[in-house]
Amino acid sequence: MAKLTFLGGVGTVTGSCYLLETDRLKILVDCGMFQGRRELRMLNYRNPLVAPQSIDYILLTHAHIDHSGLIPRFYKQGFRGKVLATRATHHLCKVMLPDSGHIQEMEAEWESRKAKRRGERAQLPLYTAADALECLRLFEGVPYEQEVSLNDAVRLRFLDAGHILGSAIIEVWVRENGKEMKIVFSGDLGKTGTAILRDPTYIAEADYALIESTYGDRFHEPIAGEAARLKEIVLETVKNKGNVVIPAFAVERTQEILYELNNMIETKQVPPIPVYIDSPLAVSATEIFRNCQDCYDEAARQLLQSGDDPFNFPGLTFVRTTEESKALNNLPGSKIIISASGMCDAGRIKHHLKHNLWRPECAVVFVGFQGEGTLGRRILDGEKKVKILGEIINVAAKIYSLQGFSAHADQTGLLDWVSHFTTKPQRLFVVHGEAPASRTLAGLIEQKFAIPTVIPQMGEEYVLMPTGAELTRVAAAFPAAAANTRQQLLLALTRLEQKIAALKEQLLLPVRANGEEAVLEKLIQDIEDKIDEAEQKAANK
Repeated sequence: MAKLTFLGGVGTVTGSCYLLETDRLKILVDCGMFQGRRELRMLNYRNPLVAPQSIDYILLTHAHIDHSGLIPRFYKQGFRGKVLATRATHHLCKVMLPDSGHIQEMEAEWESRKAKRRGERAQLPLYTAADALECLRLFEGVPYEQEVSLNDAVRLRFLDAGHILGSAIIEVWVRENGKEMKIVFSGDLGKTGTAILRDPTYIAEADYALIESTYGDRFHEPIAGEAARLKEIVLETVKNKGNVVIPAFAVERTQEILYELNNMIETKQVPPIPVYIDSPLAVSATEIFRNCQDCYDEAARQLLQSGDDPFNFPGLTFVRTTEESKALNNLPGSKIIISASGMCDAGRIKHHLKHNLWRPECAVVFVGFQGEGTLGRRILDGEKKVKILGEIINVAAKIYSLQGFSAHADQTGLLDWVSHFTTKPQRLFVVHGEAPASRTLAGLIEQKFAIPTVIPQMGEEYVLMPTGAELTRVAAAFPAAAANTRQQLLLALTRLEQKIAALKEQLLLPVRANGEEAVLEKLIQDIEDKIDEAEQKAANK
């Protein structure tokens, strides 16, 4: 009897983790880190909802940290099974997971210094770079389209998802009692017709399928139009003698932006302008891109074979050291700075925002999804002041959003992927999306294709049956007391955040004309600092 339990990646776009159990195997599909709002990040510190040492395999759809980032923690807690991923995903994880471990160490050190000043105990990192390096011994690279048997009853295959380098849709076949059942995990689906990568693979049949819904309620502009907008932003900002700051994910988005800038500069659509890639991870990832041309589409392969390297053009500089990064903001003249993290919650991008966000001649260009509660989302939503590295920064730069560069399929692309099922799934689980996006996509799938959908909740377990049998849902998959306590804490924190936000608006409205806004902003920041302290105490318990 096969069972599917949703351990993450539901009701949110992060923390993807799905447990597939068969008679003899326990398999995780993805093991991702929660990112964004504080109450989501706290979930990374919970005791695992499944014993890591009981897992036989982790199947990894791609290398992004919200899909791979808790593998080192699972290793630290006893996981010794195999991690199967495409070869490119394996290569990317070799640099991304140790980088994530380094970030965990730095954040723990920062929080520990504050805790010591309060007379409290130090915080331990979620895991270390050493933990990440150790877990990589369990990885095994698998070619696209090659069937792999886990035992005599379970086999799988990775197909190109077109999302980032090495991203995969995973097909899993389970044979029980003489009947075979196929479960499809979409992973994150890319767009069709993008630069560099191949289009997502269509699937013809499945008994059950999971589909992401990041942009289930939104549409992207065509990529050609977004490239033209980027060109106009660069031209206007250079004219104003400002800098263009682009927060970008180190993998895929950075390389796609480089691809477009290379074309603009070579064809003289924009004047020669220095371009800086200020992310050690992006530097390493770009080198991996150069060495994984088997993942490229035909146009990108031909471009490189002609001798035109889009990842190396005049004026492009890869910044490696912290000293070089800090010096960028003292250099004269306009420049383009591409830096991570893409949602602005960590990494060198925070320094560049601190030095450029307050300058009206500068531009900040978002080219990817900004999760709820992230610094990027707050800037994009129009907040006039934001706290960066302990300092309140005025938002005066021009803010742009070019979502056509997103590596995720939009609503049209997601529905197109579903439309290619010639044998409809018994159920389609809609995951990896904020609630409005998941609800919208699920409704459209039922309306257009008459495929029953389920929007699962955290911890829900489903018994999967062969074609013609009824799906069984188990509401409480984990010990009720522990689950209820954690849920109550998360709900309380969410309500508190909502009340603080409402109070902020009420307080600011009557005094904006009287020039007292700064005083109230300081009061609000003090309140938010107290919330941070309370949440940190809860996380350490």
